Amino acid sequence: MPNKIKILIVDDHQLILEGILSYLKDIPHLEIETANSCDEAFSKIKTCLQNNPFQIVFTDLSFDNADENSLIDSGESFIKMLQKEEIPIKIGVITGHSETNRVYSVIHNLNPSAYILKGNCDTAELNFAIQKMLANEVYYTHEIHQKILKRALVEIQMDDVAIQILKELPKHAKIGNMEGIITKSDGSLLKIRAIENKLAKLRADLQAINNTDLVLKAKELGILD
Repeated sequence: MPNKIKILIVDDHQLILEGILSYLKDIPHLEIETANSCDEAFSKIKTCLQNNPFQIVFTDLSFDNADENSLIDSGESFIKMLQKEEIPIKIGVITGHSETNRVYSVIHNLNPSAYILKGNCDTAELNFAIQKMLANEVYYTHEIHQKILKRALVEIQMDDVAIQILKELPKHAKIGNMEGIITKSDGSLLKIRAIENKLAKLRADLQAINNTDLVLKAKELGILD
């Protein structure tokens, strides 16, 4: 009989934990434990490290039960702590957070082995993710994968002038007011015609119908706060 895969699920909502457990129960050879807080999860992982370590941890990102007494108050902090301590465990995210900014930040800065949206996951997806993680591969649910690809494509198209224009755009009622503000790499100022041409290209690249829509698309992609 194959060795069991020991997994820890971390979420502060009991119903969510029960839902994830209901999917995992149909996957053979799993030994599953749960934790309701990052502090509890970190303690469990450390306690079991020598004799019966966890191989995989799935954590949410937000914890409503974190307070001033919590040592670790978010999934991001929890992941950072595990990485700082160099604990040999595969880290996956199961969360409801699909905002491009947060997704990009987590994946770019923390590099989890999996990013799964809790509202859409099922037994097949979790099983696939676990197998990928154990094989030292990465799994992102389809929506997350698409967001990362789109963000990467946009970043390739972006330059410093484009970022300046997008940041200034919401501040001005007229495009002409931006003349004398946007600078090129050599320090010279961009003329109004060049700004308008750049805006037209940005609208086409981001499939925006107008400048207001362009700003919204830039925020959605995490280019603007």
